[in-house]
Amino acid sequence: MPAPMNRQVLLRRRPTGAVAPGDTEIVASPAPEPADGEALLRTTYVGIDAAVRTWLNDQPGYLPPVALGEVIRAAGIGEVVASRCDAYSVGDIVTTLTGFQEYVIIRDDLFSTPMPGLTDQLAIMSVYGPTGATAYFGMVDIGKPKEGETVVVSAAAGATGSIAGQIAKIHGARVIGIAGGPQKCRAVVEDFGFDACIDYREDGLAASLKQHCPRGVDVYFDNVGGPILDAVLGRLAPRARVVLCGVISSYLTGEHPGPSNYVNLLARTASMQGFNALDQWGRFDEAFTALRQWEQDGLLRHRQTIFEGVGSCVDALNGLFTGANIGKMLVAVGEPTIG
Repeated sequence: MPAPMNRQVLLRRRPTGAVAPGDTEIVASPAPEPADGEALLRTTYVGIDAAVRTWLNDQPGYLPPVALGEVIRAAGIGEVVASRCDAYSVGDIVTTLTGFQEYVIIRDDLFSTPMPGLTDQLAIMSVYGPTGATAYFGMVDIGKPKEGETVVVSAAAGATGSIAGQIAKIHGARVIGIAGGPQKCRAVVEDFGFDACIDYREDGLAASLKQHCPRGVDVYFDNVGGPILDAVLGRLAPRARVVLCGVISSYLTGEHPGPSNYVNLLARTASMQGFNALDQWGRFDEAFTALRQWEQDGLLRHRQTIFEGVGSCVDALNGLFTGANIGKMLVAVGEPTIG
């Protein structure tokens, strides 16, 4: 039986700003055969995260940049269709760095995780994968929300922000989201259960923060950086905790203007800390156990925005920076046969 064809999106040149025609190329070739210690995964969903855009730049990070001619890296999920590895059986659901492609070779390593007992692949990508782990460790370990505190989350309608805010609610905090546009603000309150949401596209962010956070901001979960970070720093409560998760406002430009209100960290004896969820790899079971229990108890809700076909991966990535998504941005690459 001939090998199935594998469509892949390759990086051909470094983008400037949004990914443009000519920056990538779609190619097709037979899916690879697994060698000893390997398995072949058929991709069902590719997750579109802001980090994907940073990997296209020729600059160091926690992972090396994608090389020209390589498949664009991204986290995804799929089903094992052939295996010569003791860690995987045919039919297993596995999360891994699928990249923008229909088939990928996986090994028993740090980047590939079987999901036994879970069949809802949308929930896995939205809650039980890197997105949920990032929200969990950032909010629980650094934010440490307490009963009655005020928590603010930027990009609150997005994949990580929506989960992080709900975790703060579970811990008894009053949670205010920041999002762009009335549709997203409505989803933040009605779908994700935040107490209120500020539309940053309207004038008066500082005034809105004062209105919704009269005693100041105890925890700020920052996904965007830039002027929004600066505005929230100007509203910190004493001993506030600022969680630096992402800077989506500057991923396309590469410019990171420093916040002028950072002096409030001193005045309020507050702290500001960045993190990487991969540093907590040994605690992922802890995170996923908690997230699964909260979802089963009806305390965590998730949404997805789904593009269709591997050829739409670049459009989905660009859409992430124009506000096209509510919840997790995904590309449906192959039809799930499980779940």
